[in-house]
Amino acid sequence: MYYTATMQTISLKLPDSLLELLEKESRQRRVNKSALVRAALERELRPEIKGKASCYDLAQDLAGSLKGLPKDIATNPKYMEGFGR
Repeated sequence: MYYTATMQTISLKLPDSLLELLEKESRQRRVNKSALVRAALERELRPEIKGKASCYDLAQDLAGSLKGLPKDIATNPKYMEGFGR
């Protein structure tokens, strides 16, 4: 998620086992721990958005994970030539 507003810092106490899970998931998804905690809080505290994830939300851990692709692959229409034929 992208936040435009200023964010506040909080302190959080976690048992070692939960912290280990958070760190492991953070590494696997290649996102920071704060982003994971924010996403979990959003799902828990805002039930109206539960189940309404965007395609990017669902594949966020994959974004930017492929090496060697052109930098303009998402914006240059030439890469879509012949797609769907």
